[in-house]
Amino acid sequence: MQRRGYPEAVYCAGKTPDQVAGIAEALRDRADAVALFTRAGPEHAAAVLRVLPDAFHDSMAGMLAWPAAEPKPTGGTVMVIAAGTSDLPVAWEATLTARYLGRTTDLVVDVGVAGLHRVLSYVEPMRRARVVVVVAGMDGALPGVVAGLIAAPVVAVPTSVGYGAAFEGLAPLLTMLNACAPGVAVVNIDNGYGAGHLAAQIAAPVPA
Repeated sequence: MQRRGYPEAVYCAGKTPDQVAGIAEALRDRADAVALFTRAGPEHAAAVLRVLPDAFHDSMAGMLAWPAAEPKPTGGTVMVIAAGTSDLPVAWEATLTARYLGRTTDLVVDVGVAGLHRVLSYVEPMRRARVVVVVAGMDGALPGVVAGLIAAPVVAVPTSVGYGAAFEGLAPLLTMLNACAPGVAVVNIDNGYGAGHLAAQIAAPVPA
């Protein structure tokens, strides 16, 4: 928080509930602490809430935030686009991350390339955004389509949604890395937090 000006992130996956609770206790005793707990399963969430009962918790995103109140938004708007409802947990993680990092964030769901008319209906809102996060699995084609329609940078997030040949997100990852449209940055598979953080930095207020 002091070094970068953004909340500290605690990645819960791979940690025991007791370990996460110990981190929450350390944060509770620091007056200036602001933290996001990501990839928190039900047991992680319960452990954090025992220590920080007033923390914000969203089970779909697997995220907790403490303090619970979102900061007053500054800077430009972050728009998050999810190809399908199955991509929503990752898209929601990106949305909440950007919001807790102080950006106005809008979320649009179910605008995948299987129905291009749907994404075309959101071109104007996307063009007004400072940055657009595009979350997609399957063939992962949506970020390239979006980047070809707008001037703003696109943060692409491959998800592990898809049948066997999607290789748990590897296929959309490779598609996004090979996007023909310029201005596409790609984060790791299912990394909604990383996408939301990058988007919040891109949309940060311009120094005077």
